[in-house]
Amino acid sequence: MGGPGEPPEGTPEGAPAGGEDEYRSVVFDESFVRAARLQEYSAQERMSDHTHAVRRLPARHRHLSKQAVILVLLIAVAFGTAIYMGVRHPYQTPAETRPEPLRMMVIPLAPPGAVPGAAKPSDLFAHSPAAQFRVGASGINLPSARRTSHFSDGQVMTALTTAKDYLVESSLDPDVLTGGAVRSARILLDPRQLDQFDDSFAHPAADGRHAPTGWLVRFDPTKTALAAPGIRVNGTLRATETDKNTLEVTSDHTFVYALRPAGKGEHAKASLFTVRRELQFRFDRDDLRMRQAELLVSYMQAGPLACSADAANQLRPLLAGQKAKAGGPAGTDPYATGAATALCGSLSATAQPSL
Repeated sequence: MGGPGEPPEGTPEGAPAGGEDEYRSVVFDESFVRAARLQEYSAQERMSDHTHAVRRLPARHRHLSKQAVILVLLIAVAFGTAIYMGVRHPYQTPAETRPEPLRMMVIPLAPPGAVPGAAKPSDLFAHSPAAQFRVGASGINLPSARRTSHFSDGQVMTALTTAKDYLVESSLDPDVLTGGAVRSARILLDPRQLDQFDDSFAHPAADGRHAPTGWLVRFDPTKTALAAPGIRVNGTLRATETDKNTLEVTSDHTFVYALRPAGKGEHAKASLFTVRRELQFRFDRDDLRMRQAELLVSYMQAGPLACSADAANQLRPLLAGQKAKAGGPAGTDPYATGAATALCGSLSATAQPSL
């Protein structure tokens, strides 16, 4: 007979298996049964051994394939090599160093007599030592870039062009010269020097560290105006390797400006003002990559200026017809090589227009 609820002939063929449907989701296949850790003893084994109805099978050992073992070994070797190369890297990273503070000096040059003047700036230039100077950035010539022991031709040229860019922005930009924006020069400096740069303009001081005129050339706009846009320039640039991680560039240039009193227009006579700038730049590999420079030394001779004038924040030139008390040693010539005195010099007569 069939089970409870089933017809006497059993479940018709093809019909659902009654109560079996509710266990269909837990039917185990042969592989699952073979993998079971517990196994039922046979009836004969239970009769003879009088033991438990089941026995525990030993755990199956799963063996990794040969390909998996090789892959694990390769990963281990690669990881070990990476660690070794990180510890024993053949190229040592240079130690992080802070740039030295910029050391600066501004030397006023007093005229021996009245400052020469003329209605036309071109007449002044024609009768001055700057007659043969080039105009603007064309006067800052780049030397040929030659590779060094640790720097390529391209890296040396990058250092030279960055130094030239700084000279152009800090000595020739009309906005900078007239006391305006300084960002064009500021962005060319190593970021680690920007605190000193900003402090110099926020709190100017003649302490050899915080004079705005040590960073750039700028005139007092309430006293002085540019009489002509063409600034005459002449000088040299030189690059040298100081160690395997550092290049230095030395610049020595003379800039000659035509000036007039502010607010007087073209009716006032023009005069010439001469600035001799000697700068020393340093470039590490990060500076070269970012096209920025560390400015180490700034030495300026400028005149005609009164020795008593405060030249730290802005330059207040003596203009056409003005005089000043004699300065230091006679004959300080900003067009010639050599250092001036530490306080004030006397502008050489040969450094002024002979009208």
